[in-house]
Amino acid sequence: MRSIVRRLLDLRLAAGKSAFLWGPRRVGKTYWIREYFAPAHEAKVIDLLQTDVFAEYAARPALLRERWSGGVTVIDEVQKVPALLDEVHWLIENRRASFLLSGSSARKLRRGHANLLAGRAWRLELAPLSVLETGGFDLERAMISGLLPPHFLSADPERDLRAYVADYLREEIAAEAALRNIPAFAEFLRVAALTNAELINCANVARETGVSAKVVRGYFEILEDTLLGFRLPPWTRARRRRTILTDKFYFFDVGVANYLARRRPLAGSTEFGKSFEHYILLELCNYRRYRDPELELRFWRTSTGQEVDFILGDMRAAVEVKAGARVHDGDLRALRALGEEHRVRRKLVVCREREPRRVGDIEILPWRTFLDRLFAGDIV
Repeated sequence: MRSIVRRLLDLRLAAGKSAFLWGPRRVGKTYWIREYFAPAHEAKVIDLLQTDVFAEYAARPALLRERWSGGVTVIDEVQKVPALLDEVHWLIENRRASFLLSGSSARKLRRGHANLLAGRAWRLELAPLSVLETGGFDLERAMISGLLPPHFLSADPERDLRAYVADYLREEIAAEAALRNIPAFAEFLRVAALTNAELINCANVARETGVSAKVVRGYFEILEDTLLGFRLPPWTRARRRRTILTDKFYFFDVGVANYLARRRPLAGSTEFGKSFEHYILLELCNYRRYRDPELELRFWRTSTGQEVDFILGDMRAAVEVKAGARVHDGDLRALRALGEEHRVRRKLVVCREREPRRVGDIEILPWRTFLDRLFAGDIV
């Protein structure tokens, strides 16, 4: 039976400390705040999604200062009333107040030149689920449902994804970014999903979408600002082989990407292989997010097409992802080529084999074994 266990995010705010908590809609920020953070801190919660609460503070932001009585205060969806951040700033400076400020996008705050507290608050993120946060995890099903909590638990995830895409991605995100051509943005989402995990090519996406490359670059920026996607940069410190210098783009959730691309990845298909690579990257991002914020993630690709999916840190580990149930010698060529050029501490293949094994200096690990070791601190 599918279930969610305690989330990996664990935050304890000391007196006088504050934090921003960002994350796309439906990753579970409000639930985490009410179930875990607020009880532990005996925090007061101001939920700006409630229309009456929003109306009060939008009309008079000074109410925050006038009502403050100590302890930790949570402001949920803080981007809805940017002026509150000036009051938060004053309370931090003059009363050593502690705040947790949550939201789904800092875009509106930055565009409105809102007070982002200039380093006075830590920056944290909550993301779609990790396998370590779940029970009853089914890999093939997760490629379809994705790992947003409501979709992961749903009996009909495709219907929920349809609503999420229609109501949030196409309408709310477009409205927040003040887009006039919503049909073009909707088509961009589809094309961007089809090219998920590939090198960014704004000219090609623009041609498919029917807008200019400049507009497409703006669309990608919107997805990054609203935490709905991110870039993976290339490893550029080449010694002998000429390497690719273009970023790749990934959506924040494998289920959302597959729904937008109108594909249903089945085990053994090319689409499943791409989705599996995407999923492993999202788990690496979760590890960085919750365990090792300074960890760099990159990919290595030469101009001749040799590629290693992920480079962790300063060659602390190189990870190749293979969705097959059996890894063959030809699957190891890119890792060996990388090893000829750089000193790589660990070379790993993450796959769907049942047992770990080693071929020379290359470790072949079942995907679940790899993730358990990663979060236990045994990989990097």
